[in-house]
Amino acid sequence: MKTYFHSVIFFGVTAFVFGAIGGCQSIQTSTSATTYAQPADPLSLIPQPLSLARSPGYFELRQGAALIVESQNAQALGVARYFVDLMSRTRGLKLDLLPLTGTIPKSQAISFVLDPHVVVSSDEGYELVVAGDHIRLAARTAHGLFNGSTTLWQLLTLDTGNTLPIRVPALRIDDAPRFVWRGLMLDVSRHFMPPDAIKQILAAMAVHKLNVFHWHLTDDQGWRIEIKKYPRLTDIGAWRVPAGSAATADIDPNTKKPRREGGFYTQNDVREIVSYAAERFITIVPEIEMPGHAQAAIAAYPQFGSRGDNPTVSSDWGVHTYLYNVNEDTFAFLEDVLSEVMALFPGRYIHVGGDEAAKDQWQASAQVQQRMHTLGVANEAALQSYFIQRIEKFLGAHGRKLIGWDEILEGGLPAEATVMSWQGMKGGIEAANQGHDVVMAPSPDLYLDHLQSSAHDEPPGRPSLITLADVYKFEPVPTELNTTQAQHILGAQINLWTEHMRTPQRVQHATFPRLAALAELTWSSHENRNWNSFVTRLIPQLARYRRLGIDYADSAFAVNIAAATNAQSDRADVVLSNQLGIGAIRYTLDGGEPTAQSVRYEKPLQITLPQTLRANTFADDQPLAETRTRVIERLSLLQRNSDELASCNKKLPLRLEDDAPLPGERAVFNVDILDACWIYAQAPLNGITQIQIIIGQIPYNFQLWHDSDKIVSHAAASKREELQVRLDTCAGEILAVLPLTPALAQSGLSTLTANLPARSGTHDLCLFFTTRNHDPLWAIDAVQLLPSATPVSPK
Repeated sequence: MKTYFHSVIFFGVTAFVFGAIGGCQSIQTSTSATTYAQPADPLSLIPQPLSLARSPGYFELRQGAALIVESQNAQALGVARYFVDLMSRTRGLKLDLLPLTGTIPKSQAISFVLDPHVVVSSDEGYELVVAGDHIRLAARTAHGLFNGSTTLWQLLTLDTGNTLPIRVPALRIDDAPRFVWRGLMLDVSRHFMPPDAIKQILAAMAVHKLNVFHWHLTDDQGWRIEIKKYPRLTDIGAWRVPAGSAATADIDPNTKKPRREGGFYTQNDVREIVSYAAERFITIVPEIEMPGHAQAAIAAYPQFGSRGDNPTVSSDWGVHTYLYNVNEDTFAFLEDVLSEVMALFPGRYIHVGGDEAAKDQWQASAQVQQRMHTLGVANEAALQSYFIQRIEKFLGAHGRKLIGWDEILEGGLPAEATVMSWQGMKGGIEAANQGHDVVMAPSPDLYLDHLQSSAHDEPPGRPSLITLADVYKFEPVPTELNTTQAQHILGAQINLWTEHMRTPQRVQHATFPRLAALAELTWSSHENRNWNSFVTRLIPQLARYRRLGIDYADSAFAVNIAAATNAQSDRADVVLSNQLGIGAIRYTLDGGEPTAQSVRYEKPLQITLPQTLRANTFADDQPLAETRTRVIERLSLLQRNSDELASCNKKLPLRLEDDAPLPGERAVFNVDILDACWIYAQAPLNGITQIQIIIGQIPYNFQLWHDSDKIVSHAAASKREELQVRLDTCAGEILAVLPLTPALAQSGLSTLTANLPARSGTHDLCLFFTTRNHDPLWAIDAVQLLPSATPVSPK
């Protein structure tokens, strides 16, 4: 699910109505396609509405216009106040909020109407009419009004400026969601995110019409929620010493021990966040992991573990083996915890994890084996089923519904339980076939710890890409399901596992704009999803992100500057591109900032060395990304950064950061943690006499469970730890042996240099470390070929 081991059919006419505490029921929805008066110029609405019809003309909205609420419902009034505030903050428009008194003229005004007789296909649906003299938003519920107000906000922010009045195109929208579960999961166990960062995510979810926030609160690396009856869960379980020598050397002057990192949410924090989400019609689903991913809890209360020892809160990533035992006092503990959790979270669903419960400790524990015998349980898989079923009965007795990762299917599952499918689609298909409701959250399709591009400036994560286009093309309903089984697919969610996201900024970078793709695939009908239209509509959405202060990734629009040596040594061939292949790429060669008036890239360039090339993508004269810069000269063309080197065997490649410095930015490396081996492909060796390699060391904080024996060890050419360079293959001729001795005594980056024997032509170079153990893990930051004996820094 969240460690290192881890299509298209229309849904038909069935949708579901989902409540924070209620269940779901089938209803009929229209499947009419969206129509436009100007189909080549779609309005920037994300997600795409169910039905949109343009009319001639527009409505002109002026400063101080009236917003009339035709209801005394407190939630409806709350929606109106939210909308007024949103427009003021993001558009500079001040609206005069007026409750309906029966005498207010509605001309030149906006009306929010709560009417149980509005003909919409879902309680989350709405109708929105923009006429020449007024705007009318109507819905059966306040939730529907809220969704409609989000669409109206988008209509009022179609441009990128703040000019007034605002011209709104005349139209009619009839809209309702395709799925009832449109979610985002955030892991705060691996890295704690402060309450304000959680609210930022919730606020952004709201303007995308997402309605479920899955909050991963406990794991091996941290327990993040205050439980009054068990204070050690946060006193001990919420804190850990980070991995690596830099952290262990950072001594707290008060405790005289290495400084810990972490944090937790007080119950008051939780209540405030739950209230904040409810105001935006987002249900929070808390996750309390069991029976595995429990090391932080067992570190606080060892008596509830299966091994009988007293572990620390883990600073490692991967599959841990600490499981709760199955004694009665352990179930009493978990029920106490869940009772306090249920008192804080009013939503119906409680997530209990259930994934990656490595059974080693249960198998080795005489106490657990005796308990299995007493219970008449045949094996450890059946014991996990007993565990989950017992928790399900407890939750059910309190009016709540259990949801867990797809491993809870093993050994049998109560009919009332809901399955979240993370191991691809297989678990979801099996669960739906058995009659269980399903939320699709498969790896890797919706796992946002996968990077969005292979650019050098991408942050740490999984280098196997999940691009914006990859998320958009995901279809939640598998073709293997028939119509009846498909009705069990509640929807889908994206998952943010934060092993490599230690800051809120990195969380936002990973989330946006891929969240917009998730919003459309879970809200819009299948017939209304169109990739080209989505990309066009996304460009104004980026401006909205800037208004909201969202630090989104520009990876899909950023210019990639690819340069290669020309047959003439004083020239280079340059190709410019962006991931989406849209917009006008403009560039400069004088070091200046590219603008909408700069030279437009039309075909590959031939440039004379040296040059500083700067480029950006433009649409309607607006830059779509940060400018990318590359200094192109002879030596830079002979350099490869770690992201430009290939992995030798692609066993388990990751993009990891150094452990130092503790605050601020750190070096980032692409490295295979099972086989630290790189290929410099097609290295031009004519005239090359030296190689210079920048390396770093990373703490090997990975729990590999049964995959530990898959770590590849390379034989050394001497008795020292070294870095080898071989010709053509990893078993080829040894060109250089670089001892690691100079780098052993220092943290951060080190530079190793060696002479190379004369070789001609173009060859692959294989580079790997030969070390006695794998902690620390050595990694390559950059490789520089040098045509002379004069050392030159490649950075």
